[in-house]
Amino acid sequence: MEPFYFSFCGTRLLASGPLASVLAASYPFRDNLDSPLLIFSQDTGLQTDFDWRGTVEEVVERAQPKRPIQGPGRPRLGVVSVEVTLLPRHWEWLNAQPGRASGTLRRLVDQAMAQEARDPRRRWEVLGKILWALAGNEPGFEEAGRALYSGDAARLKALTAGWSGDLPAFVSEWIEQRSES
Repeated sequence: MEPFYFSFCGTRLLASGPLASVLAASYPFRDNLDSPLLIFSQDTGLQTDFDWRGTVEEVVERAQPKRPIQGPGRPRLGVVSVEVTLLPRHWEWLNAQPGRASGTLRRLVDQAMAQEARDPRRRWEVLGKILWALAGNEPGFEEAGRALYSGDAARLKALTAGWSGDLPAFVSEWIEQRSES
């Protein structure tokens, strides 16, 4: 699944969606001196910086992940070889599995990633990272943070209702979308 991003100019939500479309929608605001242009990953809540030099097409091209250098293995599938250090009993167990070590490790990591994506606490943490960057100066931010980390969605919505820009709608939508899954 393609990563999803949010773009804000100050507290105004500019775009949300796949990286290329978010960068294209954000490009006209790259030199805004009044409000910073901030782009966040939906998966991690981390702010991502981009090189805005050149045309929008050049910006999008630079932001795309680079293909690995051709070498041994399965580069067309995106397989990357790195060292994994395990105890002998772990290697024995992995090698006894139907997909052997590599296939089993990939399945285990995919399962852990899927479980983490569904973890409600993780989604609250992601929202917290985004709000920390955007809303630190908003009235009642500290109390809203306490509501967020205690999982009190109703109180969080009430405390953020008077915030500036698109933040109240963003928080409400975040809560509604994440409570459905």
